[in-house]
Amino acid sequence: MNHKIYLESLGCAKNQVDAEVMLNILKKKGYTHIENIEDADLIIINTCGFIESAKEESLNSLFELRAKNPKAKLVFSGCLTQRYSDVLELPEADAIFGNRDLSKISNLVDELFDEKVTKQIVLSPEYPDPDDDAFERSELLNFLGSSYLKLSEGCNHCCAYCAIPVIRGPLRSRPEKMILQEACELVATGVKEINIIAQDLAAWHTDIDGKSGLIDLLGKICEIEGDFKLRLLYIHPDAFPFELIDFVKTHDKVLPYFDIPFQHASVRVLSKMGRTGNSESYYQLIKSIKDEIPEAVIRTTIMLGFPGEGDEEFKEVMKFVERCRFDWMGSFIYSREEDTVAYDMRNEEEHEIDVARAKKYQVKLQKLQERITNEELQKFVGNVYDVLIEEKIEGEDLAIGRIYSQAPEVDGATVVMGRNLKPGTVIKAGIEKVNGVDLEAVVLGEYNG
Repeated sequence: MNHKIYLESLGCAKNQVDAEVMLNILKKKGYTHIENIEDADLIIINTCGFIESAKEESLNSLFELRAKNPKAKLVFSGCLTQRYSDVLELPEADAIFGNRDLSKISNLVDELFDEKVTKQIVLSPEYPDPDDDAFERSELLNFLGSSYLKLSEGCNHCCAYCAIPVIRGPLRSRPEKMILQEACELVATGVKEINIIAQDLAAWHTDIDGKSGLIDLLGKICEIEGDFKLRLLYIHPDAFPFELIDFVKTHDKVLPYFDIPFQHASVRVLSKMGRTGNSESYYQLIKSIKDEIPEAVIRTTIMLGFPGEGDEEFKEVMKFVERCRFDWMGSFIYSREEDTVAYDMRNEEEHEIDVARAKKYQVKLQKLQERITNEELQKFVGNVYDVLIEEKIEGEDLAIGRIYSQAPEVDGATVVMGRNLKPGTVIKAGIEKVNGVDLEAVVLGEYNG
């Protein structure tokens, strides 16, 4: 039987890669991926379980999609199910599936459609041998022209607030040959931008011999023939390899875009988080990047409401953000997660009080960052850049794309005026103005796709 699959993937880019792998496994069995949930006989919800709001979104998706198609078999998979597989009581799901050995999705789905099986299936297998891990993808769940490439699973940093080691385990670097093979395949299919992802890119290979292998790996990826760019996402500031600055400076295939989640600026808060940096060392890291690569773009995230944060600590954050002038910054409220070190730093009543205060802080911080981002965007006006076209606006001579300073999904976009603009292609355009967090541009010369 040719089953029709509706797949919804929540959470981060690493989760998206998992969803793409599962989809490929099932498509090889003859299953068809469709966009209309009402026509599906199999629903897969790939969940996020990182913080409380993500858990709520995952559960709400389960209830909403089940209501839209009560007859389909439903697999509830991903980070949330990996973390709570032994305690989840969700009769709406026909199967609970973890996220470590994705190859097991094949047998699980076969069992689901076995008429003899009448009870919920719960399967949360451990990771397979690295060389046997599933990684092939035939359909990418993002706009044409770009893809994510995962270097590792898990994390060894063990920040006090973070549940990633609980969910995905300790650091587990993927074999180099597997990464290079996947990169070659992506380039061969026409991918123009490969977004390199991990919980911490610089940690790749440290679980094998104690040393980061990131620079050598990037060098080998850059040797692949083809017209493509690399974007590096997620590098822990306390383990940032400074030799990466010169590497990016001297390798045209690597975009000068640095995603460094500083999380805070106060030493008091950072030390309780389990981090070793401070506002001055973090500023010097940014200065080192900007001094060598003036066009470099830096994104960060700031966590508010962590135990130990008060008015003085928040003032340090505001001063830090003003001084560093990040091109992009996201902020989020600390979520009190069981099985983490920070969970016992305060009780639930104290947590709710601090969260209420942090939400007020967040409004002020976001207002500051909006001004900085708008000011920093002005430097692109009047200049020419390569734009990766992602989406054509039907009925208009407009398309939406991204330049090097815009990572997929999290940053602003570039709206391009021009005819015959095709998703997945790269064009040259002149930036004419800033509109909110977006850029407006016009195609230079004739373009026929």
